[in-house]
Amino acid sequence: MVPDSIVVAGAGQAGLQLCDSLRKGGFKGRLTLLGEEAWPPYQRPPLSKAYLLGAMARDRLFLKPESFYADHGIDLRLKARAVEIDRKAGRVRLEDGDSLAYEALVLATGARARPLDRPGAGLEGVHVIRGMADIDRLAPEIRPGAKAVILGGGYVGLEAAAALRGRGMEAAVIHRSERLLSRVASVETAAALQAIHEAEGVHIRLRQTLHALEGEGRVQRAAVERVEVDHVRRIHEAELEADLVVAGIGALPNQDLARGADLRTENGIRTDADCRTSDPAIYAIGDCAEREDPRYGPLRLESVQNAIDQGKIAAAAILGQPRPTEQAPWFWSDQFDVKLQSAGLPYGYDQAVIRKGAGRSQAVWLFREGVLIAVEALNDARAYMTGKRWIEQGRSPDPADLADPARDLKTL
Repeated sequence: MVPDSIVVAGAGQAGLQLCDSLRKGGFKGRLTLLGEEAWPPYQRPPLSKAYLLGAMARDRLFLKPESFYADHGIDLRLKARAVEIDRKAGRVRLEDGDSLAYEALVLATGARARPLDRPGAGLEGVHVIRGMADIDRLAPEIRPGAKAVILGGGYVGLEAAAALRGRGMEAAVIHRSERLLSRVASVETAAALQAIHEAEGVHIRLRQTLHALEGEGRVQRAAVERVEVDHVRRIHEAELEADLVVAGIGALPNQDLARGADLRTENGIRTDADCRTSDPAIYAIGDCAEREDPRYGPLRLESVQNAIDQGKIAAAAILGQPRPTEQAPWFWSDQFDVKLQSAGLPYGYDQAVIRKGAGRSQAVWLFREGVLIAVEALNDARAYMTGKRWIEQGRSPDPADLADPARDLKTL
């Protein structure tokens, strides 16, 4: 039966999408959306891109106008953090002592920045990039000629490096792996982006890790160590001057609320394909959820597409409606004058086909045993859209034909 009251813990992209989908799906009951921050749901991807660059005003970040919530009967409560679930009573307790009854509870608690566990991490000038408040704290420290050290060579770290370099700062990226984007992109795309960053003056330091931050009240130096992966030995390196440090070393799912309620958790709150947790009255969606994906198995993704899709899937399950058609996973990243768009997951590929375009344009097509599993396009929207469609349709071009620059994608 469709519940009469639904509480959503987490007012990000996933939580908002769920509420919107519930109302569009015909839900007429009580709907409460709890947000820990002081702002209504907003876009997070622009934080390390346009917002950090000062090219996007705060009001453009908000996903819906203020009137949307009242017009759709959504009780949006800000600065309201859920701290305990009483599954037997069907109630969720808030930090301020209030409690709410629910017939269905949706956990959309997101993820938090992985903390920097090194000496000096508490010095002034050390930042993370996760929420709007993080950027608001960082922005006043950006000034031309200042030196920034970015820890982590994933998307967040590289986007921050590009943004800070674009504001006239010196930027150095420290990454402990042998290549950039080691968990999220192909070797070929990572190499292309490294070349672009280096051409723009970003100093890339691979196979290195932070040893300590030093300073008197405020960070002034970053001591790093070279990591010899093959021989498991470390050689102390010279210190880097640092006026500010940005830690982009990954994120951890916010699953303490679920653990406290004895829900199943692993690399996120475990759910079935319909986003149900081990308690059938509780669902989990977005960055906090590790969903049993019908195509990939247990999977936790941090992306806009994942948040939107899971919001729709959970809403359909709550309403007893068929599961919506799922897209191939897709991502994007803006760095300097390059837009990276990718579809599919680049895990376990055994063949990469690169099609070069003009300037910094290129597309990398990834195959496993002759099957197209992912496409990564730099300034090539057509390749991205074509590859995404092929992956969703289960179609694969001949790699040899794709490698021929004379063959137009239309002919394939």
